[in-house]
Amino acid sequence: MSLLIEIDRFLRKTDMTPTRFGREAVNDPRFVFDIRRGRECGAKVRARVLAYIAAHTRSGGRA
Repeated sequence: MSLLIEIDRFLRKTDMTPTRFGREAVNDPRFVFDIRRGRECGAKVRARVLAYIAAHTRSGGRA
């Protein structure tokens, strides 16, 4: 599944803003907007994003 789909699903599920997600996950508030416009990210960034989603999901959606 694409990274953008995973991110969008997570944002809908948690009602988190894209800016907050980007800032917390990869220290880049424009990250989600850039991904939506076609930005590619490397394996390390992808791993950080997926780890953030997994950790946030395990914590019950609490920041």
